[in-house]
Amino acid sequence: MARFVRWYGSGPLHLLVLIASFALTGYAMVRLFAVQPWEVAIWFVGAAILHDLILLPLYSLADLSALSVLRHRAADGPTVRWINYLRVPAFLSGLLLLVWFPLILRLAVPYPGDTGLSDSVYLGRWLAITGVLFAASAVAFAMRLRRVRRAGRVEENRPAAGHGAAP
Repeated sequence: MARFVRWYGSGPLHLLVLIASFALTGYAMVRLFAVQPWEVAIWFVGAAILHDLILLPLYSLADLSALSVLRHRAADGPTVRWINYLRVPAFLSGLLLLVWFPLILRLAVPYPGDTGLSDSVYLGRWLAITGVLFAASAVAFAMRLRRVRRAGRVEENRPAAGHGAAP
């Protein structure tokens, strides 16, 4: 087993899940290409171009900007890696926007006619979900920071070894 982990880099369960995900993706692609081959190919190429040429530079720039603007911290206090508490809700909010943007921006013309439902609620709901995501992340960050500071105070109050303290 150790030889396999050294050769592959992870356990056999990881390899099994990876193979299963590739098999499922292959099955979906075969089914999609059988029905609409040109539309799927155009969508795939368009998505790759959109991501690699437009979205990746934009969110990389946003991440670097957040790192440079919010870099201040006290040198004497305990530190917590905070950037992921900003990245995760921003990613989830962006993913929701990417999936539901026609309804959020009211661009889905046939939606109200086809369903009989209004598309006016999606912007407010997306904003509410985004607010909840960032609030939950802020609470998680505050709890983590509190735990780290509390652990730092315990370390300060603990006597140093060799200063008359029993081992």
